[in-house]
Amino acid sequence: MSTTEPLLPAGGATAAKINKGKRLCIDDALSMHVGEFGRWQLRHFVLVSAAWALEALHTMVIIFADREPAMACGLPGGRGCGDRCAGAAAGWEWADGAASSTVAEWGLVCSERYKVGLAQAVFFAGCMIGAGVFGHLSDSFLGRKGSLQVVCVLNATFGLLTALSPNYWAYAALRLLTGFSTGSVGVLAFVLATEPIGPSRRGAAGMSTFYFFSGGIAALAGVAALFPRSWRALYVVTSLPSLAFVAAVAPFVSESPRWYLVRRRADDAMRVVRAIAAANGRCLPDEVTLKLDDEADEESSGKESVDDASSAKSSSSSASSGSIVDVFRSRATRSRLVLSVLINLLSSVVYYGLSLNVVNLKTNLYVSVVANSLAEMPAYLLTALLLDRFGRKPLAIGTMLLSGAFCTAGSLIAGAGVMRVVRMACGVVGIFGMAATYNLLFIYTAELFPTVVRNAALGCTAQAAQMGAIVAPLVVVLGERVPFAVFGASGIVGGLLVFYLPETKNKPLYDTMAGLEEGEKSLLG
Repeated sequence: MSTTEPLLPAGGATAAKINKGKRLCIDDALSMHVGEFGRWQLRHFVLVSAAWALEALHTMVIIFADREPAMACGLPGGRGCGDRCAGAAAGWEWADGAASSTVAEWGLVCSERYKVGLAQAVFFAGCMIGAGVFGHLSDSFLGRKGSLQVVCVLNATFGLLTALSPNYWAYAALRLLTGFSTGSVGVLAFVLATEPIGPSRRGAAGMSTFYFFSGGIAALAGVAALFPRSWRALYVVTSLPSLAFVAAVAPFVSESPRWYLVRRRADDAMRVVRAIAAANGRCLPDEVTLKLDDEADEESSGKESVDDASSAKSSSSSASSGSIVDVFRSRATRSRLVLSVLINLLSSVVYYGLSLNVVNLKTNLYVSVVANSLAEMPAYLLTALLLDRFGRKPLAIGTMLLSGAFCTAGSLIAGAGVMRVVRMACGVVGIFGMAATYNLLFIYTAELFPTVVRNAALGCTAQAAQMGAIVAPLVVVLGERVPFAVFGASGIVGGLLVFYLPETKNKPLYDTMAGLEEGEKSLLG
């Protein structure tokens, strides 16, 4: 079968029939006939974005599973216990029992305390590897939906096995594997949720995905409060929702029509687009067919030459798949990727670093985690409201510089008396700004790259973000003022780097590398 046949209308239409029809790219079809954000897109967006809560469960469970519970002297009268580092041998007992956390069960205190941080670093290292692997697979044969289902099954499997860990090293190994499958959940869900949405609504919708992540963290705190005496039970109850997602939610989720189109499966893309139109109460005219944005529109020429058909055939394989190598081959995307990697890394260092500083407040752990997750939501709302007014680039610059400036100010304030409160306030503003940036970067990065390599590029930037997450805990232990200085410098440098990225507001969401290059040339011309 010819590789160009899937792009023909159903029923084996000839080239002459194509010329009588109207060929549109998906963005134009959504804007003109289907609806940019109707009932279908809303339902699909909510179902897919629920996967963000799953990522929050698997990522943040370590806060509770690896916490250090209170210790009490178990000797009569509560006196006479020896060195706390000796634990039970010196008469000390864990307030919630030895099974309440990994720290209590395996004695990860004093000289063994480093193992807690090591397990966290190992998890994010797995995230970094998995983001790249599944980012590529979702752009190739596995697809967005298929990749999301696979990682959810792996998450549940590794999470349940983690609950059976016989010792610390088995636990760390399973956290590595869980990170491998968790690192791409958010990226896959983001792309799958936003690709069927029209260009004027895509930014605001993309900004809203992080509400599900914050909501997942808040829900995790509630679940953890129900299992304070068993970290193993906590891993079980936070892993089962991933299986529930695959069984109860995934069947009602559709594959991205854009992925179908770049894979030369135009009939499937048309089926999805027509389903969207029907659910939105709209009608897609029968004469409309879909095209990639680098295909010439032959409607005006009145004929299709043999050379054009041969060219379409030869380009079909390159349009149907892409890799990070293709991103580096193009001058238009090479600099974008390098800048995106650096900006994502720096923002991740600040975001996770400030999050750890806030969580380490001497308050109730469960209340603190809920408060921190809810505190980020105004930042998400602000970016959603201002995104289409000011554009991606100015907003990213402003939020990063805001965070960097307040973190720098925090590094200059001595932590004594009332000034300690002032420095904490600087940190709150810093995490507010960086949470807005972290949210914004997803939609901004997705719009910088065409469909054929979008997930590969997002996977690469996600790897950089995970590297920043690995670095963040190492920065936090440097003391009280030095971390603020590092976070301040990272925010300012990141904001300056954004100046070199192009604006993507109201620009098409390109499907192919050639389409992006031609589109950029036309804008410059």
